[in-house]
Amino acid sequence: MSRFSIKHSENMSTDGGQTNSSAPAPRNHQQTNIISNTKAVIQGLDTLKNEHNQILGGISSSLSSLGPHSDPSIRNVISDKADLLHRSLEHIQLGIDEAQVMMALAQHLQIMEAEKSKLKVQVKRLCQENSWLREELEQTQQRLQTSEQRVATLEVENEHLQFLKTIKPLDADQSTEAPPTSAAVNAAEDSSNNTLDDLGFPDDDPQADGSGGNQQISAAATGYEIPARLKTLHNLVIQYASQGRYEVAVPLCKQALEDLEKTSGHNHPDVATMLNILALVYRDQGKYKEAAGLLNDALGIRENTLGHDHPAVAATLNNLAVLYGKRGKYRDAEPLCKRALTIREKNQGKYEEVELYYQRALSIYIKQLGVDDPNVSKTKNNLASALLKQGKYDAAEKLYKEVLTRAHEREFGKVSDTNKPIWVEAEERQAHREKKGEKAPYGEYGAWHKAAKVDSPTVTTTLKNLGALYRRQGKYDAAETLEDCALKSKKGVKYRWW
Repeated sequence: MSRFSIKHSENMSTDGGQTNSSAPAPRNHQQTNIISNTKAVIQGLDTLKNEHNQILGGISSSLSSLGPHSDPSIRNVISDKADLLHRSLEHIQLGIDEAQVMMALAQHLQIMEAEKSKLKVQVKRLCQENSWLREELEQTQQRLQTSEQRVATLEVENEHLQFLKTIKPLDADQSTEAPPTSAAVNAAEDSSNNTLDDLGFPDDDPQADGSGGNQQISAAATGYEIPARLKTLHNLVIQYASQGRYEVAVPLCKQALEDLEKTSGHNHPDVATMLNILALVYRDQGKYKEAAGLLNDALGIRENTLGHDHPAVAATLNNLAVLYGKRGKYRDAEPLCKRALTIREKNQGKYEEVELYYQRALSIYIKQLGVDDPNVSKTKNNLASALLKQGKYDAAEKLYKEVLTRAHEREFGKVSDTNKPIWVEAEERQAHREKKGEKAPYGEYGAWHKAAKVDSPTVTTTLKNLGALYRRQGKYDAAETLEDCALKSKKGVKYRWW
């Protein structure tokens, strides 16, 4: 019995590893043969047992028929035969018992096989259901991605409409000093998003920060100005990329690029702008080769449409040089940097002129409308951008802090040691990092961050601009504080500052 059990277990183990649906057939046939043979053995043993019992009965009769004076040797022979028959009957009974155990084991195995078949059917059904669920999940994710793209598009359109709404009062407000007021209004019209220059790589390009002044120069020189919707789209893409949501940012860029090429053709400045945005996302993903290809394409379009000495061409050259530097191609980056510097030097005088216009417009707004008028903050933002173009980072930083401090005082009261503007808390978090080597929690420095859900595009833009400036200075914790607050302002409005 033990040999049979071991062999049968080996057969089961071997069968368990089979994946072919035809594999169980030989095993079932073998089991059937074993059961049939076992039944035949039991019948044979029963017959043999009955025969032994009959013989034993005859021997017992013979022994009882012998008289007391019979030959002892004959009695001994008959007794020995009776003992042999008893032992033989014991072996026969043992065989019958083992055969019955084998039959019971066979029945148990049949039940197990039946259960195994049921489990296989259930597993197959579960696999099918899992496959259906995966397909449904994939379809749901695709629908979600489509919905997010639609929402993103609607947000872009909504922000553009809000921007148009903010500039209507400026069109109606004409000062007695016509030339500077006109320049200020034109500059304010470009204040919907001050984090851009040419929609390149602002984090790596100290000169590629946003300025309405740059766009005014571009418009005056070539008749081209980056549309507000592309500026807003840029900031939206940057937000998605900063959250690591490239699965939303990349399709959003590609769809916008496809739409622009359909409406304006490939060789259009707007297409170059969109190529820069997509290159920025690829750069953040570490896809430097793809980003370089897009930037080279954008460079060619801008040179052909805007001219070889346009500031946007300089910014693209600088972005491309930065990208080459990240790939270790410093010899390729150097001539691009030199050419970009030459173009910027040619345009430097224009930025100084823009700075004077903004300074004059700021004085007019403060004198006629007061320091709390929204146009004052917008003009300070634009003036800061013009200062950045000239490398006057300290002066630009001072203006950004003035805007945030004034907004804080209007909402939370006078500044004190316990009532600090967001930029102060940002710099304290940076100092905590530099002193202790760890990031400070918002619980310690983030009361303003948690409370301020602003409803002012200018304040949100200032948060982004000062955050970008902090990053150029290597103050990443301070930058993160301002950027998080700017992102928070998009999700809900609790306070209105203007």
